[in-house]
Amino acid sequence: MSQPDRDAFPLSPEDRLKLENQLCFPLYAAAKEVVRRYTPLLDELGLTYTQYLTMMVLWEKGTVSVSELGADLYLDSGTLTPLLKKMEAKGLVTRRRSSNDERRVEVRITDAGRALRDRAVDVPVEMGNCMKLEADEAVHLASLLRGLIANVREAGDGQPAAGGASEQA
Repeated sequence: MSQPDRDAFPLSPEDRLKLENQLCFPLYAAAKEVVRRYTPLLDELGLTYTQYLTMMVLWEKGTVSVSELGADLYLDSGTLTPLLKKMEAKGLVTRRRSSNDERRVEVRITDAGRALRDRAVDVPVEMGNCMKLEADEAVHLASLLRGLIANVREAGDGQPAAGGASEQA
């Protein structure tokens, strides 16, 4: 661990380890609550939260490599492989080795996966209503969080944490 700049940290040593003074805890709690709220909406679609995120990438791009998908979702191959196997068993995606590069596995959305998009289109609206943020507040918060992610990754090795998401595929 590198030596921290204690002068730049505004809290006294006594206050530094109080839960109420941590940024990590409201981020953690908010993420848990958001995923908890997504769960019943996604249950209707037969998706987990991580599968939903995967489908959003595929609805946008159609075909991606497993490594590109992992980079987009901050997931490693150990998390993606079982996730994609389950999605393939549901008929939502196919996985094939690239004809140009045998090392590259491509994930393609199926017709059933594309059709699921029509049923999912109101999920972001439901979540927006639940969060009760104005549009400009949501855009600003997302921008702040993307900056935070970039800063934290830059301070580390630039790679997603081992294990990816904690949710089961």
